[in-house]
Amino acid sequence: MVLCFKLLFGPTAAIFLSAVVILSCFTNVPYLQVGYTDELSHSSYLAPAPVVPRCDIFRGEWVPDPDSPQYTNETCDFIQEHQNCMRYGRPDLDFLKWRWKPDACDLPRFDPHRFLQVVRNKSLAFVGDSLARNHMQSLFCHLAKVEKPKDVSVTDRTDPNMILYYEGYNVTLYLFWSPFLVRSEEVADQPGVFRLYLDEPDDKWLSVASRFDYVLLSGANWFTRQSYFYERRRLVGGMYVALNFTSSLTNRHSHRMAFRTALRALASDARFRGKVILRTLSPMSHFEGGAYDKGGDCRRTRPYRANETAPMGGLELEFYTAQLEEFREAKGLDVVLMDPTAAMLMRPDGHPSRYGHWPDEKRTMYNDCIHWCLPGPIDAWNDMLLHMLSDSN
Repeated sequence: MVLCFKLLFGPTAAIFLSAVVILSCFTNVPYLQVGYTDELSHSSYLAPAPVVPRCDIFRGEWVPDPDSPQYTNETCDFIQEHQNCMRYGRPDLDFLKWRWKPDACDLPRFDPHRFLQVVRNKSLAFVGDSLARNHMQSLFCHLAKVEKPKDVSVTDRTDPNMILYYEGYNVTLYLFWSPFLVRSEEVADQPGVFRLYLDEPDDKWLSVASRFDYVLLSGANWFTRQSYFYERRRLVGGMYVALNFTSSLTNRHSHRMAFRTALRALASDARFRGKVILRTLSPMSHFEGGAYDKGGDCRRTRPYRANETAPMGGLELEFYTAQLEEFREAKGLDVVLMDPTAAMLMRPDGHPSRYGHWPDEKRTMYNDCIHWCLPGPIDAWNDMLLHMLSDSN
């Protein structure tokens, strides 16, 4: 364990550490075990499961799969335009012909019937940013084979929050737009600049947390935006903003505090009796040839293998490490870790790039190397999610 912490916090961490290295350090810590029993076979999801060894579903490789994808943009109405790569003419479709294969076991394909059986009479909330929405829309596309949900959202169509109800199974899925997890507000006279109240959870989702049987928390990208940091209602720092005092706090602090505050808020809410799923970050480093606003792009057409993937470093590594540490330190809470980061680092080929809009449209991020095409590699997150929910039940 001492060696692990030296690796984590030593001066060479940014060069040598990756998602896999960090997890290997922590696998001797019982509270951070993330292996899940491979109970269910694709051919017989509802049959009694044999007893098999535990397996870490988050370490593995992408393997060719001629049967993928399981849906298309023609069979799913839930794909957001920006991730509809087929609609906007992506010419190479080989990126769809892969599936995630853990090293020590098989991860069954997502079975929509099985999923709805597992969560029958329950509710699941996705709380986060546009990648949480990307994930949830992938789930909708899978479930569309079984049932089309009713939109029972209580807000107008411009509100990014959503509530969908699967009547046949009495299942409710929530989406809460909460990119910082904590209370935030855009500065009125500074568009794109935010005030973050790092010790106050976002009441939009916390106020109704008692309804959730499962809540999936995630977030990273929005913490790179201009923002002021408040704690106890006092300005304590900021990122990319002018301050009239000296502060050493950066977005490393705001990101860590947001997860800490969200987890502690759920732990202290006596009405919340559900399970928390903390999802680690989706890569922010797949831009090549420049930053997102400097011509950077992601034009690869096949996955990396695990031994071809460059180790994480810099801000991405620090965000990831903070998520692992806050997960490990969470107390009084039924919380599990969903860690697709290593798998997604291998998929620079799975982003929309320029195929999330028409060529003549002006976009702030013209080449999108953050979100994921639907269908695409993000569908594996639902393979993982079903496996985890099945194991916990």
